Amino acid sequence: MPAPQWPTGKRVVVRAFGESPMEALDEHMVLEPQPAPDPSDLGPKDLLIGVRSCAVGWVDLIMSSGQYQHMAKPPYVPGLEYAGEVLAVGPEVRGRAVGDAVLVDGLIAGPRSLGPYQRWGGFASYAVAPEEAALPLPPGWSFAQGCNLLGNYETAYHCLITRGQLRAGETVLINGASGATGLAAVHIAKIVGATVLATGRSPAKLEAVAAQGADHVLPCGGEGDQGLDTLRDRVRAIVKGGVDVVYDGVGGPLTVPSMRAASFGARYLIVGWAATPDVARGKGKRGAPRVNVVPTNLILMKSLDLLGCPTAIATHRDPSIRKPRLDQILAWVREGRLTPHVDRHFAFDDMATVREAMRAKWNSESVGGIVLDQPSPIS
Repeated sequence: MPAPQWPTGKRVVVRAFGESPMEALDEHMVLEPQPAPDPSDLGPKDLLIGVRSCAVGWVDLIMSSGQYQHMAKPPYVPGLEYAGEVLAVGPEVRGRAVGDAVLVDGLIAGPRSLGPYQRWGGFASYAVAPEEAALPLPPGWSFAQGCNLLGNYETAYHCLITRGQLRAGETVLINGASGATGLAAVHIAKIVGATVLATGRSPAKLEAVAAQGADHVLPCGGEGDQGLDTLRDRVRAIVKGGVDVVYDGVGGPLTVPSMRAASFGARYLIVGWAATPDVARGKGKRGAPRVNVVPTNLILMKSLDLLGCPTAIATHRDPSIRKPRLDQILAWVREGRLTPHVDRHFAFDDMATVREAMRAKWNSESVGGIVLDQPSPIS
């Protein structure tokens, strides 16, 4: 039987690292034709996937300048997490079939994975992944929701539960709560029974975060009663003595006010550094000449537990930590207690639209996920 003939697709390629993500986006990313892979070239347990939606992530941007702790070697296709339909299967595949709707595990395939599937990113029409990387799309979910599940919720779980030991009845301050991982942290904190105080620069976006479950929202993008200098007092007006846990994916100017808003003996979770993306050298050079500095006097006097929470690094170093995390997240999905929120959709049509989507992510213009969508190659 002759192999199916799918149309030529397209893919984004990062040809070289930029000095910054915006330089990489403007000068080193191109959209090029992508011939459909030949199914006869698949490995025995490989799947050929027609990509339908791919998450646009902050890591996609910072990786393109080589300022992320993990780097795919250019030229590579970005897009850490994607979802789509199975178009063909290798001869030893038993658990997946042509036509299945799947989401692909970004730690096993894609630019943040380690190994031969790293080159198959989701900013493309077609991708190849091993069978073990493809999870069934939950019933009733869109492809856009599927590609916003693992990275966001596994990060939030690792930080809040594995590292932070967040428990029912505790209080947690979540910085950057309108972002994809921040909103996932809001969802998980509420599931385990914590009280959530959420910060962000935009009052309008924080209203959406409140609608997603946050108990209290604290704008921090202005002056006076919305300024950083009042954050401690505003938190303590809600929680006497300060919060038990701080989830900080922002850093920078938020660090000191957030530490002041923490209780004595609180756990301070360092999730990311979105406010200071240029701490490392650009163009893939190693080192951090603009390294962030923490206030050791506050850490000492408040007896804070300062916890670094690098989810991907920790999982690659100790894969055993992943199964209980993934089992719990998927159980919450089956129970209907956890559903990703996707705010903006962009059509994967041309490079101008890709740039628009990535700038929207870089400028934090959404609440929750941003995705690139495309129709099925067999429709």
